[in-house]
Formats: sequence, C-alpha cells, structure tokens
Amino acid sequence: EPLRTLRALLRELRHAAGRSYRDSPAYRHVLAGFRRTGEKLCRAQQELHFQAATYLCLLRSVREHEALHREYHGRGERSPQEVAGLVGFRLPQQPGGKG
Repeated sequence: EPLRTLRALLRELRHAAGRSYRDSPAYRHVLAGFRRTGEKLCRAQQELHFQAATYLCLLRSVREHEALHREYHGRGERSPQEVAGLVGFRLPQQPGGKG
C-alpha cells in the first residue's frame, strides 16, 4: 500500500511539474521521506503514509479542478444571438433590417 501511494504521488508530481519533476524539491523530499521511514518505527511509517495520501489527494483534486475549470469556465459575456444559438434557438428578425 505505501509503495502504491508513493508511485501515485510521483505520478501526480510529474503531472504538476512536467518533465523536470525529478529536479523539484517536492520529489526529493518525498523520496527522502519514504527512504528514511523504512528504518524507523511502525508509527512513523503510518504517519508518513497518511501524509503522503493526503498530499496525493490534494494534488489530484487540484489537477481535476483545473481541468473542470478550463472546460466549464465562462469566456466573458456573450451576445443574445450567441446565447440563443447555444440552446438551439434563433432570435426573431426585427422589421426594418435591424437584427
């Protein structure tokens, strides 16, 4: 279980930092923490695993939030004609050539 969390955490760091994720301080900190707790008590291992799982949840949530924001965020105010077209309607033509 901790190894799976470590791999998922490193995958999320790669998504966040791009190709140079191995140069990031977060990458070095996570690996050092997992290596350090291999020789410590069981309680420290559980605490590190909990912190890593929490950080993993944060990174995933931020990435998913950004994807949803890009997809659904409004692009400013639209004209009535554009809004009508989005829902499949056409605005009526006004007499005198207006609209």
